[in-house]
Amino acid sequence: MTSRPLDVIVIGGGIGGLCLAHGLRPSGANVRVFERGRGADDWVQGYRIHVNQMGARSLHQCLPRPLWETFAATSGHPGPGFGFHTHRRERLVFVEEGVMTGDAGSAADAQYATSRSVLHALLTAGLDGVIQYGKTYERYERGSDGRVTAFFADGTRATGDVLVGADGARSRVRRQYLPQARTVQTDALAVGGRLPLDEHTRAWLPPDFADGLNLVLPPRDSVLFTATFNGERRMERATGPSGFGVDLAALASGVRDYLLLAFIAHRRAYPPGVSDLDGEGLQRLLGTMTRDWDPVLRRVLADADPATLRLMPFRTSVPVRAWPSSTITLLGDAIHSMTPALGFGANVALRDAALLSSRLSAACRGEVALVTAVAGYERQMREHGFHAVRAARRLTGFMISGSPLVRGAAKNWFRLCRNAPALRRLTFGGNWTDTTPQEPERHAVS
Repeated sequence: MTSRPLDVIVIGGGIGGLCLAHGLRPSGANVRVFERGRGADDWVQGYRIHVNQMGARSLHQCLPRPLWETFAATSGHPGPGFGFHTHRRERLVFVEEGVMTGDAGSAADAQYATSRSVLHALLTAGLDGVIQYGKTYERYERGSDGRVTAFFADGTRATGDVLVGADGARSRVRRQYLPQARTVQTDALAVGGRLPLDEHTRAWLPPDFADGLNLVLPPRDSVLFTATFNGERRMERATGPSGFGVDLAALASGVRDYLLLAFIAHRRAYPPGVSDLDGEGLQRLLGTMTRDWDPVLRRVLADADPATLRLMPFRTSVPVRAWPSSTITLLGDAIHSMTPALGFGANVALRDAALLSSRLSAACRGEVALVTAVAGYERQMREHGFHAVRAARRLTGFMISGSPLVRGAAKNWFRLCRNAPALRRLTFGGNWTDTTPQEPERHAVS
């Protein structure tokens, strides 16, 4: 058992690493986060983040109350539910928000669409002196006293009781610690981008696509996923938490509403040389690949901002067997990266952070030995993390299936679900709800 506060070294200042830092602060642990980016702005490029029930519960557990309340106030609502459509725009089924959340009524059980820049600002708030930027991790060594030393490219080093690899899918910590854990390329390739949501766009965009999540299913090989981000007005009305230095007015100036779109297809569906195309070239290609689709869906692709269109290969982790636990561990994409098919990646990282912070806090209080605490975390992390990996890969396989029979059977089943609420709940109810027990609420003192 430890008789002093734990020294926790976190490699990587992304969602999971920062959430872990917040979750550990109330325990008195000495947390240091080392991030290779030169500053906070290096992280915020990309699309909006869908925070589902597991992610919201984790943020609620780890963040100080003022930051949690600001997160809830500034995040957009992801919409009334999830719609499934044919490429001719026949609605196959609509999965209501209540089905997606298990009809839970509290703010911590809800779903949110949040701006990456706003979420990052909230996760870094209150961590002055905790995060060190410009630190490129190279390797670790374990000392005879059981402590771990991390070495960085600038010649500096840091020693602690625990080393947490939260350094993403290309994790250097994982590469040294678990060389048998690997990621592989899937057969899925996506073109992602944004359609601005403004007065002009909303005039022609159907209401079910202007608000909510949607999946379009052509006969084979591909899908179109769309999701709205309607956070601009919420940001304009929000006020920041006192004492944390968050300038919401400055953040609000960079937030715009948009429709996130991702055209996901099997690699064989794309022509040779697709990786050489720029945004305008990808847009023309999508027009060709969807020539027999409904005109409104084609316009979604044709009116997207070409500067935002980019090609995205899908990679996934290969689940690994349990390893002997130690004072080195991993969280998020560093151990179980997954395809974005279910939107689980960030949410599972948040769940990892909440679980690990709870277990390490117990070690800080002397309730459990340090390695025992890590082992307890890893047992649960492997279970829920690799379950999500497998589920996302199965859904990706369905999305790019070349079998019209498989796609046709799914459409017929969705039509049955449309007219049978009980069947709809049975089919979709467990996909987004978080059934794991919640940890006791331990908000940091504000």
